[in-house]
Amino acid sequence: MSHPATPPRHPRRFRGQHGARRVRRTLGLLLPTLLLAACTGSPAASRPDAAPASTAPQPTGPLCAALPTGTDPGNPSFLAGQPVDQALRWIPTLTTFEAAVRTSGALTDLPTGTDVTILAPSDDAFAAMFSEDNWDDLMTRHTDQLRTLLKAHLITGTHTIDDLVTAGTTTTLDGTTLTVTRTGPTARLADRADAVCADYRATNARIHIINAVLGALPKTAGDTDERAH
Repeated sequence: MSHPATPPRHPRRFRGQHGARRVRRTLGLLLPTLLLAACTGSPAASRPDAAPASTAPQPTGPLCAALPTGTDPGNPSFLAGQPVDQALRWIPTLTTFEAAVRTSGALTDLPTGTDVTILAPSDDAFAAMFSEDNWDDLMTRHTDQLRTLLKAHLITGTHTIDDLVTAGTTTTLDGTTLTVTRTGPTARLADRADAVCADYRATNARIHIINAVLGALPKTAGDTDERAH
């Protein structure tokens, strides 16, 4: 968990006669430098607090309003500085996907330092496709199938959702080519899933939350029951 930012330190004020002497002595030392700068027209050094603030990441989509914002734990600005595996842990609607990535080791198949774009199905997307028992079986006994399924949600390189829409197609790590089209304020992938909160940033990564599972589904997919996982 992140620690609260350290409050800024303010300079101590000089007090009494000793303080007055310090001020006069300091001004005496600085005056020649200030006069020289004024004569030569040299600009003053930039103050650190005068630098423009970096633009905070702005995920977009109908689901974003239900996810952490502002200074909440897991907010987009915080995630932008996290490794992608850690960033996934902070997004509350991706618990199933994050656990699958961790269990299968799908990200370890990428060369170290490789940029990646993740099309991450939400928890509801997995619950609509798998029963609890079938999903547990996939997680514990069929990790090769699980890894293949997850590769259908990984794209080499970091791509915004607008980049994907502009390109019109993209190829996932399992070799599948997906069509990407604009649908109102969001994007549709493979005519199967919508990006419901796109453009989370993480270190060397972009994360787009989608509302359906992609790829060639295992045989157990579709055998859902009333129990949520």
